[in-house]
Amino acid sequence: MTAKFTKGFWEKTARIILRNRILILCLIAAFTVFLGMQWENMRFSSSQANLLPDDHPVNVEYRSFLKTFGEEGNAVVFAIRDSALFTPEKINRWNKFSKQLVAFPEVDFVLSLDNLQELKKDSTNQEFTLQPLINGELSTKKEVDSIKNHLFNDLPFYDKLLFNKESSTIRTIVNLDKDIVNTSVRKDFVLKDLNNLVENFEEETGLNVHVSGMPYIRTMNSQNIIDEIGKFILAALGVTSLIFFLFFRSFRATLISMCIVIIGVMWAFGILGLLQYEITVLTALIPPLIIVIGIPNCIFLINKYQQEVKKHGNQALSLQRVISKIGNATLMTNMTTASGFATFIITDSKLLKEFGIVASINIIGIFILSLLIIPIIYSFLSLPKTRHLKHLNQRWIDGFVNWMERIVRERRITVYIVSLVLLVTSIIGIYQIEISGSPIEDMPKNAEFFEDIRFFEKEFDGIMPVEIVVDTKRPKGVLKPANLKRIDQLSEVIAEIPELSKPLSVVNLVKYSKQAFYNGIPKYYQLPTTQENNFIMKVAQKSSGNENLLKNFVDSTGQKARITTFMQDVKTDRMEQIEERLLENVAKFFPADQFDVYMTGSALIFLKGTKYLVKNLILSLAFAIFLIALFMAYLFRSFRMIIISLIPNLLPLVITAGVMGYVGVPIKPSTILVFSIAFGISVDDTIHFLAKYRQELIANRWQIKKSVYAALRETGVSMFYTSIVLFFGFSVFVISNFGGTVALGALVSATLMFAMLANLILLPSLLLSLERNIASKKILKKPQIDILPKKDEDN
Repeated sequence: MTAKFTKGFWEKTARIILRNRILILCLIAAFTVFLGMQWENMRFSSSQANLLPDDHPVNVEYRSFLKTFGEEGNAVVFAIRDSALFTPEKINRWNKFSKQLVAFPEVDFVLSLDNLQELKKDSTNQEFTLQPLINGELSTKKEVDSIKNHLFNDLPFYDKLLFNKESSTIRTIVNLDKDIVNTSVRKDFVLKDLNNLVENFEEETGLNVHVSGMPYIRTMNSQNIIDEIGKFILAALGVTSLIFFLFFRSFRATLISMCIVIIGVMWAFGILGLLQYEITVLTALIPPLIIVIGIPNCIFLINKYQQEVKKHGNQALSLQRVISKIGNATLMTNMTTASGFATFIITDSKLLKEFGIVASINIIGIFILSLLIIPIIYSFLSLPKTRHLKHLNQRWIDGFVNWMERIVRERRITVYIVSLVLLVTSIIGIYQIEISGSPIEDMPKNAEFFEDIRFFEKEFDGIMPVEIVVDTKRPKGVLKPANLKRIDQLSEVIAEIPELSKPLSVVNLVKYSKQAFYNGIPKYYQLPTTQENNFIMKVAQKSSGNENLLKNFVDSTGQKARITTFMQDVKTDRMEQIEERLLENVAKFFPADQFDVYMTGSALIFLKGTKYLVKNLILSLAFAIFLIALFMAYLFRSFRMIIISLIPNLLPLVITAGVMGYVGVPIKPSTILVFSIAFGISVDDTIHFLAKYRQELIANRWQIKKSVYAALRETGVSMFYTSIVLFFGFSVFVISNFGGTVALGALVSATLMFAMLANLILLPSLLLSLERNIASKKILKKPQIDILPKKDEDN
């Protein structure tokens, strides 16, 4: 019943397509124009990717922090490590540079040598005052040296904040307006104004300025993503068109295929704009993915057309059979590929959900384009010439197919032994895989901004913010001496951890106040005693501007305090050790019944997001396997057949995971995608082979061996062609500057090559070994779906 329905459906579809050629082409053109108009809605991501769902406790705490203290990742930092800076001319130019930064409306606040304020006690009025470190321009080297010595030796509050005493590095901190940090305004400001300002300074002084900070890193990283989209599209088009031409030796066929995938790319950008999704590091991969996945559709359809032409030379019949005989097969294979991407939709990550939606829609879209355009365009053209059909009889292809047939016929035990050895070896490798939760690891290592990240890690011990929020549960509870001591004890623990920078909190300000109370003597930079605290607080309460100093460290009620530190780029296990040590000391110094303390910040959110993502993507992979199993159950109605079809597709995934463990490629947001993507694509070959195998069974009266070898010869060439295209197509991602994209391309390519060999060697071997259990006439008496042409129609 199902077979009759599908057969009638595809024959009717073929008639509709071929009888309405002009209308369909006009509709495709109109829809393409419509999607082209949506390009103006495309926008590139301006905010940091958050892999956690909005209601996750870590996100809830992060939003609570932002509400209390404002944006934590809005600082851009500039630094110079060069003794030549300490001359009147150049130090004045550095101060002018700071003044130029202050003038931009996108800048909220600048802390630099130019406007550095020194806390001093006014003995006359018994209050603290803020006095500038530098008054006007410096004219002599002696003045510069005096300022430098005073800064390095007498102002410990600014140590590792504005300077590194050991290397004489000077830093300027620029806080951007919080309203523009996560908008495109930030991008324009950084790429145009900020970079131009830095270049002008470097040209005038000959000094090298290092620039970093999360807004700057995100901007430069996003620009790299934008630059790579065009590179990927051109590379994918170039590689796939070259391979396609080498296979078919036809400029006409190659041009038609390129037109189809180019329209597919236009649709991909249009759908991104239509849905108003941001272009992220993941969605930027979709256009080249569409090219790589679309070309195999063209190969199957054009190859079938040429086979039919060679057989009987009737163009109308050939085009009709292309649609009616191959249409259902390509639909099923594209559905399985789309389902591999669609499984990302079930994750709670917005980033992955959008990637899954757009990718799966476009995969179905490229299938529709291939099925419509190829028969219609060929209907207007003359029949292929004899030279264009020569590839169907290439000897080296026959040699490859014969080699596979000999392996299956004579070396099945060897195939099983090799498969078992690979399985065991790969499982051992899997146990060596690590999880990476670093937001910096995948960034381009040769980019100048990445080198600057390493510079600031070395000079100031980190660049990724980590925040600890202490809620004393009482208004003005933060400034109580006992609570200040607790914060100081935790700060000492943070300072002992080499991967964390010197912490900054209200304790530093209180220590600075005691130093100022004792006329700036550095040895008094410490917490005041209880008796001293009373005197110092009285002076502080009289001081004007005291609230402005406190607001950066304490909330408006005086109940909550923040401790800010910065983390270096460390491995995930080390990051977890640091978190565990900090939480142990938090529990030690801050009893849970008296305080609420939590950790947050960009570094921790990315770590938690990565671990959450791994958990969700394992579930999505399991769901993909379940979906594919349902497809197989629909096709064959046999549990054994489902198992046999899954083995050749799961084994390559296990091998790839083992390789990752042995070569040290960690599990991270980019590499975890490999498994769902590769599984969804590789199972296409299984469907083609098993569908053809079943039809051969029916035609050959359930003679297993004859049917297996016939299916192998029939489908082996197309599977080889498509696997080569996919292998080299995904390999274009290795030209990326992003480590994650390189790993994604290399791993998917390798997995698909393993999958091709498994489907062409292991799958036929399994079918032959289990022939008695599978070749049940009861199961195959009425085929469920006529997915490929029958033997008497094809041969």
